[in-house]
Amino acid sequence: QVQVVESGGGLVQAGNSLRLSCAASGRSFSRYTMGWFRQAPGKEREFVGAITWSSGSTRYADSVKGRFTVSRDSAKATVYLQMNSLKPEDTAVYYCAASRVDSDYAPLYNYWGQGTQVTVSS
Repeated sequence: QVQVVESGGGLVQAGNSLRLSCAASGRSFSRYTMGWFRQAPGKEREFVGAITWSSGSTRYADSVKGRFTVSRDSAKATVYLQMNSLKPEDTAVYYCAASRVDSDYAPLYNYWGQGTQVTVSS
């Protein structure tokens, strides 16, 4: 069992930055891939980015590549999503999740946080 808790959402103006945090705990969470997803009103949940805890390798959706960065701090058992050059279309509830496989496919993620709202005003 792995527990994840997101924090750091809020309201920002377009062009600004925001950093989300995901605190992980539980059994062997360091063996997991940690992913970030988002869901806007009326839309399906979509993959944003992910990091493999053991190797630190990352992957991103094309829509955020070059603007968002996923990183981890093993000492703090925390994964971060640094979001720069935010756009109104980035507005969504952002979720952190853990998966035993390296994937961008949401159904393969076993453990989910409660989500944190990010709103980008124009």
